[in-house]
Amino acid sequence: MKAIIGRKIGMTQVFAADGTMYPVSVIEVLPNVVVDKRTTEKNGYEALIVGYEDKAERKLTKPELGLYKKAGVATKEHLYELKGDEIYGKAIGETLTADLFQAGDVVDVIGHNKGHGYTGTIKRYHMTIGPKGHGSGYHRGIGSAANNGRCNNRIIPGKHMSGHWGPKQVTVQNITVVETNAEKGYILVKGGVPGPKKSIVMLRTPVRTQFSKPEVKAPIDLTKKGE
Repeated sequence: MKAIIGRKIGMTQVFAADGTMYPVSVIEVLPNVVVDKRTTEKNGYEALIVGYEDKAERKLTKPELGLYKKAGVATKEHLYELKGDEIYGKAIGETLTADLFQAGDVVDVIGHNKGHGYTGTIKRYHMTIGPKGHGSGYHRGIGSAANNGRCNNRIIPGKHMSGHWGPKQVTVQNITVVETNAEKGYILVKGGVPGPKKSIVMLRTPVRTQFSKPEVKAPIDLTKKGE
């Protein structure tokens, strides 16, 4: 098991030498610096605390500054906890880079989907809109809240109503790594990943068993079609 933090940049397409086209998501993967470690003796489990993207010291609190000074690393914008026996051997101050995964590997990508704010039932749950005549007086309502004689003292949990829609954590499982580049700091994965552009995502070893390893034809030609 292993994992790494990156930032979704957007989507594009790449072509293999034989002309096979892959729609890919571009994930920027800057070095993940190990800031601290969780131990079984102290915390009951093993994990790495990694920092992602630099941040000015003046924008941090004193407890946060103390954590980075103790580790002897530059201050970071984000802190994340990563689990995995393949990466736990990293010492404080070492880094995880994009070459942690290789082309052909299968990964799970975890991110947060796009938030839509406070949304009505028509948009949120695709309910049918009411009559559009001027005399209707009912256009975008939620419909009946009756419970058919059950639990009349309340609304049964799960009733589709208007409210805050997202953002929620979403995991896309078993997608293929098309290419990794540690020097330029990116990973290309086949298909889409959750979240808007510039959102933080986590790539990890898949939790479901792979019965057959997907085939990715190499080498990859990063020149877009038509250029």
